[in-house]
Amino acid sequence: MENLTYNSPVLQLEGLVISEHYIYPTFLSLLFAYVLVVISNTGILLLIIMERSLHKPMYLLFCNLPFNDVFGNSVVVPRLMMDMLKPDSERYISYVDCVTQAFGYHMFSCASNYVLMVMAFDRYVAICNPLHYTTIMTTKMVAKLTASAWGVTLLLVCILLGLTLRLNRCGTFIANPFCDNASLFKLSCESSEINNIYGLVYTAAVAGCSIATIGLTYSKIAAVCLSSKNKSLNSKALKTCSTHLTVYMIMWSCGCIMIILHRFSGVAEYRKAAALMFHIVPGILNPLIYALQCTEIRHVILKILNAEKLMT
Repeated sequence: MENLTYNSPVLQLEGLVISEHYIYPTFLSLLFAYVLVVISNTGILLLIIMERSLHKPMYLLFCNLPFNDVFGNSVVVPRLMMDMLKPDSERYISYVDCVTQAFGYHMFSCASNYVLMVMAFDRYVAICNPLHYTTIMTTKMVAKLTASAWGVTLLLVCILLGLTLRLNRCGTFIANPFCDNASLFKLSCESSEINNIYGLVYTAAVAGCSIATIGLTYSKIAAVCLSSKNKSLNSKALKTCSTHLTVYMIMWSCGCIMIILHRFSGVAEYRKAAALMFHIVPGILNPLIYALQCTEIRHVILKILNAEKLMT
């Protein structure tokens, strides 16, 4: 029997499967986490924009990270919370909204890697070529690095979803807490072999470039620090690089947990929770790590707090 093509304009989301007793505690926990992500990341973003002393390449490039965290969480979490308050049978989403959410989700996950890559390049130039740092890391270079990170991300994600949008659909159920590319092309009754191949190439390219770039820059930074007897340089390198590397490891830890759980049956709900944590955990920890570790940001925050105390 041939598969029937429906191309329904409305899809049904599985969402999070939670016992009735835990719906409101989970909802309030997600609400608190989302508000914390938005306030902390927006706050540190505004702090860098408004404070002239922080208008340096390192912090200007870092601005991409809080922006991406707010964007990525806003794409997924509010919709997920609304669906939690609905019965399972009423969790509907239009196909257009589902594609839009999938686009936002993949933009967030891909951009997280590329933004950290350009930040690693900045640290490499600052530590390995400090005498030419100001001539290399100009405002124009910062704009180019930012544009390249988002441009490459946009291109890869558009191809990813473009291959899925060409397929006819005969299914309407998204077996996931939110829409992503894999959930969408699984609705198709046509061959999705090209989608699977490109998906693997896409994942390998993003992960491979990310690991290679971070590994290469940090190996060169380590070589410079080991060969240098300048304690001031080594101390500065350790502070700035440890902050960046911690943020990178948090992102990868959350991502790896999600990927590992995909390989085991019977842990679907844990996988969904891990996918959600991939958004929330870095979004909460990133501004906290930079606020505590970066001396200049910490000084600006303390200056603002002291000024408020004097006014009161």
